[in-house]
Amino acid sequence: MSTSAITEAAPLSLCAREPHVPADRLVAEMVPPPRFDSVRFDTYVPDPNQPSQREAVTVLSSFAAGLGGAHASGSGRRRWFARKPEAPAAPRGVYLDGGYGVGKTHLLASLWHATPAEAPLKAFGTFVELTNLVGALGFQQTVRTLSGHRLLCIDEFELDDPGDTVLVSTLLGKLVDAGVALAATSNTLPGKLGEGRFAAADFLREIQGLSAHFRPLRIDGEDYRHRGLPKAPPPYSEEQVNKAAYATEGASLDDFPQLLEHLAKVHPSRYGALTDGLRAVCLTDVQPIADQSTALRLVVLADRLYDREVPVLASGMPFDRLFSEEMLNGGYRKKYFRAISRLTALARDAKGLVAQ
Repeated sequence: MSTSAITEAAPLSLCAREPHVPADRLVAEMVPPPRFDSVRFDTYVPDPNQPSQREAVTVLSSFAAGLGGAHASGSGRRRWFARKPEAPAAPRGVYLDGGYGVGKTHLLASLWHATPAEAPLKAFGTFVELTNLVGALGFQQTVRTLSGHRLLCIDEFELDDPGDTVLVSTLLGKLVDAGVALAATSNTLPGKLGEGRFAAADFLREIQGLSAHFRPLRIDGEDYRHRGLPKAPPPYSEEQVNKAAYATEGASLDDFPQLLEHLAKVHPSRYGALTDGLRAVCLTDVQPIADQSTALRLVVLADRLYDREVPVLASGMPFDRLFSEEMLNGGYRKKYFRAISRLTALARDAKGLVAQ
């Protein structure tokens, strides 16, 4: 390949991007990710050996249908300062309790799709995205922005950060007062004794005063710990990664350590915009991450790439060696296991980018 051809086909760079995302876009993007665009209750296939899965579909379908009436607080955003409405007779929230891989996100996204309200009146995001929204807008503005919604779905409610849990619990209290219906999922830590079985108790304890607003809905199924993490595919050579980046339209190419430095300069709420238009992410010199703050930023980027189904091609170390044993045994291990699993899946998706 000639030098001029390489220049003309030069790949994109995440490190060159510094997206500025307006507040209205942050809220407008709180919808199920592309991976769950087409899921519905009728595309969820219950395990015939797990009757709780079929029951979950029935209960959630009824819950969605019940959200078709007027907003519980009447005029929504303009009344969040007003007197609290009377508590509804039935819980205005549902908590999907289950281990990894039983389809909780599929069901949560199906609930969002089935709720009879226009998209601007429904919000769907992960716990991390919700805390990032508060960080970007401020607490009071987030309350004003979301209090006119019919439904807020929170996927992967985190129980490992007391500060963020209190923040979000306080936010949810304001939204419940404004008449917003809630739905949430969470996972217990990998390796925790009785994983999944105590998730509902943990969740309801953490949200304390909001417990009465949630109906726990148990979803049984194969437990994540019995499957284990998939083995990460071996990394490619730097030459292979560079060649694939230049040959793939819409691919980015970055040095991994430089990308980690760049992520520290971009608010996590903008990581989705950081990946706009990408068809593949190519990384060179992937190496273990030394500190927790950097590792947590990578977790958020991995989530956004996974949501958007962007394959990741890399040289250096395999993704299952990114995090130290101390990290994988610490309080944020759930996030790190999730990141490894998702990056591994995206690395497998990238196999076709490399010329055989």
